[in-house]
Amino acid sequence: MAEIVLTMADLETAVPLNAALESAGFTTALVAAVDDARAWVRREQPDLVILTGAIHDSQALDLITYSRELEIYTLALLEPTDSDRGERIQRLGATEVMVKPVPTVEAVAAVRRIVDRRRLQQRIGIIGQSSAIHECLVKIEQMAPVSTTVLIQGESGTGKELVAKGLHDLSPRRGKPFIPVNCAALPETLLESELFGHEKGAFTGAAERRLGRFELADTGTIFLDEIGEIPQSVQVKLLRVLETRSFFRVGGVQPIKVDVRVIAATNRALRESVGLGEFREDLYYRLSVLNIDMAPLRDRREDIPILVRRFTREFSKQHDRPFRGITVEAMRRLVEAPWPGNVRQLRNLVESMVVLAPGTEIRASDIPAEVLEGAHTLLPVLASQGGRQPASQELEFILRSLMDLRLQVEELRRRLDDRPGKVQVIEIPETSYTPLHEIVPDSAPSDVLYRPGMTMAEVEKATIGAALKESRGNRRQAAAKLGIGERTLYRKIKEFELD
Repeated sequence: MAEIVLTMADLETAVPLNAALESAGFTTALVAAVDDARAWVRREQPDLVILTGAIHDSQALDLITYSRELEIYTLALLEPTDSDRGERIQRLGATEVMVKPVPTVEAVAAVRRIVDRRRLQQRIGIIGQSSAIHECLVKIEQMAPVSTTVLIQGESGTGKELVAKGLHDLSPRRGKPFIPVNCAALPETLLESELFGHEKGAFTGAAERRLGRFELADTGTIFLDEIGEIPQSVQVKLLRVLETRSFFRVGGVQPIKVDVRVIAATNRALRESVGLGEFREDLYYRLSVLNIDMAPLRDRREDIPILVRRFTREFSKQHDRPFRGITVEAMRRLVEAPWPGNVRQLRNLVESMVVLAPGTEIRASDIPAEVLEGAHTLLPVLASQGGRQPASQELEFILRSLMDLRLQVEELRRRLDDRPGKVQVIEIPETSYTPLHEIVPDSAPSDVLYRPGMTMAEVEKATIGAALKESRGNRRQAAAKLGIGERTLYRKIKEFELD
């Protein structure tokens, strides 16, 4: 099977690059026409497609989009006159672009990097080709070989445990125990015993000695999920383990030595918890020697079509329900949904739609209304909710009228979706597709903080969020930009539940 397919749009580039890649140990295939390359991609499922020229042609752009939808990486080699097209081509789905002339050594190095990244992604199970996913994969490659503690931060459902397993599987500790612990699922009275074990008779019900998770993970990795939920009493003992690599069982008098790599994860802003006195500062710095931030699904919407297709194929096979695909309108609505539960929520939704959808494709009418709620909310929050300021009666009347109009439009659109013969379907896996740029909307400019229908509290939340993003999470800098005190900023972050 070919690992790499090269199009021969530019023979002067394709032929020597093909020879260099074969000398480097890759299996390659030279394809004369883009249509032939598409057939190769569908049949061989290579790791990488290299477009050597004619990038401006519609067929080449379609091949990039098509490859992305099959989760195959692409490398586009641009002419010097096409350099201004690089951003557009990457938006369409190219993994990487390079401007010719490209030294052969650099091209081979880029190919090796891209192929290794794809194989790492397949091994870990993280789905997506957005820049956020690529950045995460690079960090996993960098951090896996060492035994330093890693803190993974991100909202629930973003794949933090997959990253932890990837760090373990790529480390010298692979083959040794990987012990996950959900700290939020254990009550305080049991958490210490679960982590460190206990001696016989240490407390009522301790009928025999029990090994804790740290002992079970000796020479391997322990993954402490939801680390922000552990109580102060256990935080002190966890800090001791990180500093001395030893601990006492509950009721024990002999120290237990362990060689364990600690990977922690949280969906809370631990720096904020430190400022509020809820999490020990010294433990935070011990845990966050290395950091990986998982982007929420709403910040990488270009990955949603890839995820939907993957999950649809998976559950169609699992439940023996053949599906033609998903309509363009249904995909558009899924891309625009807020996804507070991130990838986990999307996966569960696709499974339910595959099981419950009445037809052979997923339509917009199959998407539950609650999934779309909050995506385009126009009504302001009244003072009785969280103490926010009420809108004026005139504004509230206008907004409610707009909401009623929007609901009517949505209902009309839903009816149109359901008309036979009027639905464009995105086939799964490859018989028909719609380019991503026609599905994924362009992001709104980051400096636009006010939109019609926003309350003062929502504008304030957006402004604080923009300041935090600009200062890369540095609360002191953000407070200075906003002209408020740090204590006030901490209070506002907690009030608005900002990460």
